[in-house]
Amino acid sequence: MAPPLPLVALRGAAVTFGGRPLFEGVDLALGRGDKACLVGRNGTGKSTLMKVLAGTMQLDGGERFLQPGARIAYLSQEPDFGAFATVRDFVAAGLPERESDQAYRVEAVMDHLSVPADRLPANLSGGEARRAALAQALVGEPDVLLLDEPTNHLDLPTIEWLEGELSAWRGGLLLISHDRAFLNRLAQRTVWLDRGTLRETGRPFSAFEAWRDEVFALEAEAAHKLDRKIEAELKWMYGGGISARRTRNMGRVRKLQQMRIDRSERIRGGQQVRLAIAEAESSGRMVIEAEGISKAFEGPAGRRPIVTGFTTRILRGDRVGIIGPNGAGKTTLLRILTGELAPDAGTLRLGANLEPVYFDQKRMNLDPDMTIQETLVPGGGDIVTFGGKPVHVASYMKDFLFEPRMKDQPVRSLSGGERNRLLLARLFARPSNLMILDEPTNDLDMDTLDLLEEVLGDYEGTLLLVSHDRDFLDRLVTSVIAVEGDGEVMEYPGGYSDYLVQRPARTAPEPARQKRAEPPPAAPAKQRRKLAFKEQRELDELPGRMEALGTEIARLNATLSDAGLYGRDPAGFAKATERLAKAQAELAAAEDRWLELEALREELGGS
Repeated sequence: MAPPLPLVALRGAAVTFGGRPLFEGVDLALGRGDKACLVGRNGTGKSTLMKVLAGTMQLDGGERFLQPGARIAYLSQEPDFGAFATVRDFVAAGLPERESDQAYRVEAVMDHLSVPADRLPANLSGGEARRAALAQALVGEPDVLLLDEPTNHLDLPTIEWLEGELSAWRGGLLLISHDRAFLNRLAQRTVWLDRGTLRETGRPFSAFEAWRDEVFALEAEAAHKLDRKIEAELKWMYGGGISARRTRNMGRVRKLQQMRIDRSERIRGGQQVRLAIAEAESSGRMVIEAEGISKAFEGPAGRRPIVTGFTTRILRGDRVGIIGPNGAGKTTLLRILTGELAPDAGTLRLGANLEPVYFDQKRMNLDPDMTIQETLVPGGGDIVTFGGKPVHVASYMKDFLFEPRMKDQPVRSLSGGERNRLLLARLFARPSNLMILDEPTNDLDMDTLDLLEEVLGDYEGTLLLVSHDRDFLDRLVTSVIAVEGDGEVMEYPGGYSDYLVQRPARTAPEPARQKRAEPPPAAPAKQRRKLAFKEQRELDELPGRMEALGTEIARLNATLSDAGLYGRDPAGFAKATERLAKAQAELAAAEDRWLELEALREELGGS
């Protein structure tokens, strides 16, 4: 039986800029029920490809097909509000003409996204404009949704609501996003735009990094045989900069887990830790101590509490995430904890010799006329002081994914992703022992997120992080402070996933409610013993099995990379895709089991 007709498709698509191809020979189809993500480095043409699919940009070669009667909604990174008198009018324009009288749908989606309905579109902030454009895309329930960075400037409750809406979406869906947790939940198919070529796999986004590394390994092998110069370029593009930044370092994972255990013990211990803090205070071990702090603001509806009776103690090296809905008071709490804003009640003590730095893209403007080197070394010369040590600016630039030849390039010529990396490079060049990051992941591409995670993972100071990126929080923080609204603020040991497990059911607040969450009881200590014979044998056999699965996965990927396979042999394509998914799951299970057994072996002293 012939495959169903796609809703929208490209065949042999090509777009050129300045006489050079951005991409060419691109084949892509999106059908009903498809949920795909489009990934790739900044500047590769992802947004351009989405515009071509949406029909807002013409091809320089190839053709675009749209099924007759099919409707497409496209969320651009730069929405055009035209001459709409109100935001409500703008959102209502997303309804099909035959359904223009269904105003209740407009009100419902604006309410979910907290869109100011009666405002003039020109007066919206960047975040408000983004939410309004998303509301317009969703309200008409189109056949195809093309969403370019839909979670930017959304808070966690709204992101979770959007995930629910898109999970139930019956039409075609194509996403560009830096939010890994968002893509892990939604993307069942991955499309990768890389150096002008489109690759595709039937695997979900969660398998992307393994697939990408397999492709790079095959390319590096071919490059070694054919052209050593190409091999060197591949190493720079995808292996350079901070070493192995895309691979989870087991030592760092163990360190984070131990830090979370230590933080959990201090939260559980409550008052008992105060003597230790006092004893170590002269050495700068105590960073922030807040005791029973409260803050409220007067508003149109009366006095509005932001935080009520909250207590926390943050020591050197802690990494604390701050989460909550937009408007709940995350930034206000951050300002209180750093001494920028005084609490109405309670006490705040800051440690000695603190050297804070603050990351907020609105506050860290770059001079477009300065070069990269001048930005990193504003006093002149070519030496950056990093971690108290002198580093040549060219070497420092490599760590932030800039080629040394770019040092004299003006800031104005950089892409958005490159400017974000330059902001981070400038931030980390400043001596500090306390880093305050307020929504640092907004508008960052995945390469820069990997870079930021790597650098923060090695940071020896204390970190306060406001973020809506759940995966980022899970990989970095030792505890989470949740600003729930109405003055309720509670702290939970662990990352965001731990918070979801520990948080109490949402009920009416109790008058004397304790403001600290009790961590889950510690697991009983394992009895010391040697690995059982079967466990040791399994541990010995797992590396060979993982290697065999990796080889099989690489072979299947090579087979599926043939763009014409589906047309020649649909059954073979389906069989290979199914086996690939199973092999990937088997490899993941084998790796998890190896880590479990290896950790147990180390715990028993290497027995």
